[in-house]
Amino acid sequence: MNSIKNLEWRYATKKFDSNKKLNSSQLDTLKNCFNLTATSYGLQPLKMLVISNNKLKQQLFQYSYNQAQVADCSHLLVLCIKTNIDGDYVDEKFDFEKRLRGIEEETISGFRNFLKDTINKKSENEIESSAVNQAYIALGNLMTICAFEQIDSCPMEGFNPQKFDEILNLKEQQLKSVLLLPVGFRAKDDFMSQLEKIRIPVEESVIEIN
Repeated sequence: MNSIKNLEWRYATKKFDSNKKLNSSQLDTLKNCFNLTATSYGLQPLKMLVISNNKLKQQLFQYSYNQAQVADCSHLLVLCIKTNIDGDYVDEKFDFEKRLRGIEEETISGFRNFLKDTINKKSENEIESSAVNQAYIALGNLMTICAFEQIDSCPMEGFNPQKFDEILNLKEQQLKSVLLLPVGFRAKDDFMSQLEKIRIPVEESVIEIN
């Protein structure tokens, strides 16, 4: 039941205490959580930016519809998709697997060729759409771990990704920003923290088939 209580504690934080910061251990937990998120074929078509610089957060604030969480959070997590998912990228991943696991090419050659063929047949839009879907999985994973670690967070789709990409030089890094997750600690006067969580009864949201 501790898991449920932690999830009940979580809410989309509207006001952060700008004076409270995550420590290095908490940040490491979130970084590793992101890195361990499941991805299709294990290709990890994502990267996460961790922004603590207050001037930069303030600059990005105006391109996130002036949502105060972006400026006041301890750290702003920017989830990005990679724009270089192609056959060469697949080769890099399999070559890394060979080195890490010490396996022979014949063990993975069939899967390598299958995956390269699959990627090469997809359009750029299809590849991007798949990566975006996986970014949402990472977002959900991060939010859950935040709840377990008693770190407040607020998932955001509402921002100008083109401006973020420009300010953060993401195009040069073959990245596109897709989601934001400000993290930190709720302010004592955030009225949302005291409100009852609104959810329909679990019996109505879950259908059991025996």
